[in-house]
Amino acid sequence: MSRELVNEICSAQPGAEWSDPWGGGHDCWKVGGKTFAVTGTVGTHVSVKTDSPELATFLIETNVAERAPYLHRSWVALPLDSAPDELAHRIRHSYRIVREHLPKKVQAGLPPV
Repeated sequence: MSRELVNEICSAQPGAEWSDPWGGGHDCWKVGGKTFAVTGTVGTHVSVKTDSPELATFLIETNVAERAPYLHRSWVALPLDSAPDELAHRIRHSYRIVREHLPKKVQAGLPPV
């Protein structure tokens, strides 16, 4: 799985926007101004949000993911060489989690899912 494919999956999400808020080559994907996926400058992992710290711990303990540095305990870092369907699922799920927690007014201004 390549960084380009991760960016392709992220860009396909309705209302997704790319930025590099820290400079130096990060790929930070947001919806409604809130981050749902981040690939660091080294580009070996993509960090995504999970439903809970407990799910993140489960994914880490089962070697599906690693702890996402600098982010809340509900985030995990998936290796870019993860199974493509697992990676796509986790990115899309992260997007849905973030989008569902946006204010209703912001959600209403986004393209339909």
